[in-house]
Amino acid sequence: MFNVRVDDDIVVRMFQMSEAEAIYNLVDQSRDYLREWLPWVDYITGPEQYDAFIQQSFEQYNNQKGLTAGIFYRGELAGVTGFNELDAQHRIAKIGYWIGVQYQGQGIMTRVVEKLIDYAFNDLDFNRVEIRAAVANHKSRAIPERLGFTEEGTIRDAEWLYDHYVDHVIYGILASEWRQDVTNFGE
Repeated sequence: MFNVRVDDDIVVRMFQMSEAEAIYNLVDQSRDYLREWLPWVDYITGPEQYDAFIQQSFEQYNNQKGLTAGIFYRGELAGVTGFNELDAQHRIAKIGYWIGVQYQGQGIMTRVVEKLIDYAFNDLDFNRVEIRAAVANHKSRAIPERLGFTEEGTIRDAEWLYDHYVDHVIYGILASEWRQDVTNFGE
């Protein structure tokens, strides 16, 4: 099972089946904030829906196709992150993430994503990491920009959000580029 300590305050690990209610509660507390950028928020109406989500995350991990994990900040669930897709053939990892509204602005997600990038390049021996974010989602876009990713382009109408499409910016970084320019990125 995936379980990584990011620093003294943050652990990223796979969920346990008993944590469905904790995930639901975090989503529910941040519902208005998350809804702006995540297309599934309105469809989550109870904690029991996360039983299947957790089970699916185990299957995805066991099949080496992806990884979904909780971000635990000082022992409390703060968000969800992982590799939305792991493409072993082409050695590409695609990172996704969201964080509860009360945990924003503390540098948690930047530290988590930095650790995932290290994991992709050093443990998985992948060559490329991608992050995609809605063009207007400046908070999400700030993370790859802060970590030295290259903005590679825009995908038009990339995602349907309830009643409209949003364009996505795609960011990429290669193993050969990682850590060359990223030192003490700060928040």
